[in-house]
Amino acid sequence: TGPTMRIDLTGKKALVTGSTRGIGRAIAGMLAECGADVAIVGRDKAKADAVAAEVPRARGFAADVSVPAEVERLVGEVETALGGLDILVNNAGITKDNLMLRMKDDDWDAVLNANLRSAFVAIRSASRGMMKRRFGRIINITSVVGLMGNKGQANYAASKAGLVGLTKSVAKELGSRNILCNAVAPGFISTDMTDAMTPEARAALTGEIPLERLGAVQDVAGAVCWLASDLAAYVTGQVIVVDGGLAA
Repeated sequence: TGPTMRIDLTGKKALVTGSTRGIGRAIAGMLAECGADVAIVGRDKAKADAVAAEVPRARGFAADVSVPAEVERLVGEVETALGGLDILVNNAGITKDNLMLRMKDDDWDAVLNANLRSAFVAIRSASRGMMKRRFGRIINITSVVGLMGNKGQANYAASKAGLVGLTKSVAKELGSRNILCNAVAPGFISTDMTDAMTPEARAALTGEIPLERLGAVQDVAGAVCWLASDLAAYVTGQVIVVDGGLAA
């Protein structure tokens, strides 16, 4: 149906971190619509199972991605349960916003560990099997904040900029094994967080966006599914910005 019509991921096995809500859930749902078997991941197993029950060919898994050993366990569990892993989407992320001068070391470390180190550990773990099978699609969810910076988000912006460098390095290291690594950088997307904004704040925000609207989670999911598909078989090391023109 619609934009997923020509994207066929039948038989592919996908893992999406932070997929019990928001953008991650939309990505997992669209990958499944395109035919993939999907691992739904969150901190809470019951929540992951509940989401998986609503998504075709999905299974729920629990992990705290800020802990490296949990990420490694997760990748192993998913590979065993699904019979391999073809598509890895590093979407999990947190924010602990504050002005840089007031930011505590713990808030810096927590965000870098959850947003950047977790992706590195997941890629390192998943790439072993991908190299053996000579196939892999790794997609890291970064942010326009990682490209533009943002007041009060030094930790978040640094973690998301770090994902860009990680993406390009992995693309160069693993390209010869037919493993592609790309990033998607969402702008302002309608989620629970933006729903809580005042109408005035929302109007000011959309005024800066050339398309004059916030994005939908499906806009991000569509870019991920394209990158995971054969339509993007010659695309690697790229950052696809899905922001309505904000960063342009």
